[in-house]
Amino acid sequence: MAIDFSLTPQQRELQRESRQFARDVLAGARIAQSLPTPEERFLATRPVYEAMVAAGFLRKCVPAPAGGENAGLVDMAIMAEEFYSVDASVTLTMLGTVLGFLPILLGGTPEQCGRLLGPFLKKSGAPLASFCASEPGGSANAASPAPGEGVRTKAKVEGDHWIINGRKKWVSSATGWDRKGADILCVVCRTDPDALPGTAISVIVVERPASGIVFERAIDTIGHRAHLVPEFRLENVSAPRDNLLGEEGSGLALTAASFTGTAALVGIFGVALMRAAFEFALHFARTEKRGGIHPIIEHQAVGYALADAKTSIEAARYLSWCACHAVDTQSPAADELAIQAKIYGSETAVRVITDLMRVVGVDSYDHEAPLGRLLQDALALPIFDGGNIGVRRRQLHTMLKSPDYDPLAAISTA
Repeated sequence: MAIDFSLTPQQRELQRESRQFARDVLAGARIAQSLPTPEERFLATRPVYEAMVAAGFLRKCVPAPAGGENAGLVDMAIMAEEFYSVDASVTLTMLGTVLGFLPILLGGTPEQCGRLLGPFLKKSGAPLASFCASEPGGSANAASPAPGEGVRTKAKVEGDHWIINGRKKWVSSATGWDRKGADILCVVCRTDPDALPGTAISVIVVERPASGIVFERAIDTIGHRAHLVPEFRLENVSAPRDNLLGEEGSGLALTAASFTGTAALVGIFGVALMRAAFEFALHFARTEKRGGIHPIIEHQAVGYALADAKTSIEAARYLSWCACHAVDTQSPAADELAIQAKIYGSETAVRVITDLMRVVGVDSYDHEAPLGRLLQDALALPIFDGGNIGVRRRQLHTMLKSPDYDPLAAISTA
C-alpha cells in the first residue's frame, strides 16, 4: 500500500485557478454582508455567482460521465478550501447547488440526468438546485416509525403527476433569486402514508417553473450572511411521475448517500475558515507589539497557540482529504471517515478560531478584523449538514454497534 498526499499536476492547477479566482473575484462578494436583509444580501451576490459559473467552476463539480469536468471529491475539496476561505456565503450557494442535484446523479436514470442537469453544465446564468430534506421541527429522526413524525411532507399520485404538500426549512437557495423556486428542487417526501419509514419516503424532482412554492421567510442567520436559507411551503406542487428518483420508497437511502460526500467537504470548510483565521493571526503576531518591545510572536504563549492551531489545520485537512479519497474509491470505510472528518473539522474550527481570537485579543472583536466573521461562519458547521449530535455521532454509534464493525478498516483506504 502506498500513502501519497501529493496533488497531481492537474490538481495543482485547479488549486491555483481557484485561489486566483477567489482573490480576484470572490472577495468582492463580502460587501454584500453589510446589507440589511437576508434577501438583499443574497441577491447582491448574484453577479459573483454568475462569474463563478461563467468561469466553469460549477461544471467542475459535475462528474465527467454526466457531462461535467469533475474527477472526484478530492478535486471538490481543493476548490472548496480556496473559495470558502475567502467568502463562505457564495461558496455555499454553489456547493449547496451541487448537493441539490446530487440525488439526481446518485439515483437518477441516464434519461433523468440528461434531462435535468443541462442548466448546470452551461457556463452562463445563475442556476440553482436545492435538496429539500430539512423541515420545521427538525428532520434528525426522518426514519422514525409511528408515532414519530419523521418526514412530514407528503406526495400522492394524481394522474401522471405527483402532488406535493408540506413545509421545508434550512434548504440552501430553495426559493431561488425571485421567491419562485430554484431551477431544480429534489424534495424528500412521504409517498406511502402506511408504510414503514424505510419504504415510505421518496425523492421527487420539482422543476422550475412550478406553482405552489410559497415563500414564508428568509432566515437571518448568524453566519453565512449572504447565503439564502428560506422557510417555505409546497402547496399542491406538481411534478411528473417520471421525476421520481430511484424506486419509490428508497428516499432515505438516497438521502444518506447524498450526505456522505458532503460530510467530508464540511471538514474542508472548517479547514478553510481556520486557515483564513491563522493567516490573519500570524501576520498580527509578527507585526504587533501591543505596547511592548518585541512583536508578540516572540512570546512563548503566542507561539505555542499558533503552533497548536497550525497542527489542527493540517490534521483536519488530511483527514478530510483521506475521507474524500475513500468516497472517490468507494472504500468500505468511506462513510466512517467522512463523518469523522465532518465532526472533527467542524468542531476544531470553532475551537481554533476562538483560540486565535485570544492571540489577537480585543481587536479580534472589531468587524474590521475577519475573526468574528469567520467564527460566525464556523458556528454553523457542527450543526448543519446533519448535526454532530443529532445525526453524525449517532451514525458512528450505529457503526460501532454493528457485530461486523472492523476498527482497523479505516487504515486500509489508500
